Amino acid sequence: MSTSQLIIKHQESLADINPVDWNRLNTHSNPFLQHEFLYGLESTNCLEPEGWFSRHLTVEAGGKLIAALPLYFRTNSYGEFVFDWAWADAYEKAGGQYYPKLVSAIPFTPVVGQRLLIDENYAETGSIRNILIENLLKTASDANISSYHCLFPAENESSAFAKHQLLRRKGFQFHWHNQAYENFDDFLQNLSSKKRKQIKRERRQALENGISVEVLSGEQISDAQWAAFYLFYCSTFHKRWGNPRLTLDFFKLLSREMPDATLLILAKRNGEYVAGAFAMLGKDTVYGRHWGCSEDLPFLHFELCYYQTIDYCIKNNLSVVDAGVQGEHKLRRGFIPVSTWSYHWIKHEGFRDSVNNFLMQETREIDYYIDSMKQHSPYKSPQ
Repeated sequence: MSTSQLIIKHQESLADINPVDWNRLNTHSNPFLQHEFLYGLESTNCLEPEGWFSRHLTVEAGGKLIAALPLYFRTNSYGEFVFDWAWADAYEKAGGQYYPKLVSAIPFTPVVGQRLLIDENYAETGSIRNILIENLLKTASDANISSYHCLFPAENESSAFAKHQLLRRKGFQFHWHNQAYENFDDFLQNLSSKKRKQIKRERRQALENGISVEVLSGEQISDAQWAAFYLFYCSTFHKRWGNPRLTLDFFKLLSREMPDATLLILAKRNGEYVAGAFAMLGKDTVYGRHWGCSEDLPFLHFELCYYQTIDYCIKNNLSVVDAGVQGEHKLRRGFIPVSTWSYHWIKHEGFRDSVNNFLMQETREIDYYIDSMKQHSPYKSPQ
């Protein structure tokens, strides 16, 4: 099929795309790429107040949606988790205008997944990938936009971005991997004696003083439970980052629209909820997302965010717990460092060269850091 037979559009709202058509392109069943999740962010007022404006790129052939690229017009860098604030500052000090920029990402969500969404039955996958990237770069160039950033793409998309000479940036996260454990104690047996005793002590202390834990799937979560969790979630943001990004309506929407992918873990004491952790479920992964509490209780954060999600992963034969970015403290609790990537197009050639030099040095430092973390593995043998 020639490119002249393809219809390429920028969509300013996912409301204009049929959910079934969009979800058919999400071939890896990533919950964060589902129409319900992305349009949920849009329809419950999570995006525009935080500077995310939809410009999704779509490709149609014969009246059928065959490809898409999640794409946002951005007026800041909040909620991206690949930090380019220093780039923006340097660019503007040199007399340029860094914002607006274009970003392919899941808003507020540092989760690896496909970004070049293509109908798996379409034979010309490689050419469609090129068409998506070429069109988004043309859009950026024609609009005189400073840069384009693709955050946390799947590894199998790397060659497509490299072909168009986008700069590659390395990052890392800490993930827990299920080694076909029978139960939580089976997992503990793989740890060194010191780490095993530490986790047992933390779990015991977290559940002292009458703390009980409830693990709820989407359809089991009441509005009252969402309201309790939302207060915890907001308190965390107010303490650390300012205004919360997500709305209560968004969390409630997930229960209705994606019940099989939504998990809420709540801690209760004396009949009152005191803390909560929110996670999403993929085909083989538990994605820990948000946490909050009404009072600081010893080790309760670790219990809800790590140990309960690990236990859920084991009981449900899932493979990975992805607990998000940062956190060396995760290492001694069974999580190990894994590499992540992002790709960057910079319009200004001189600035591009400066960023490339920075990335080369940064990559060496990250490689060294990951290697040093692996030397401190909590496991008896390398994972």
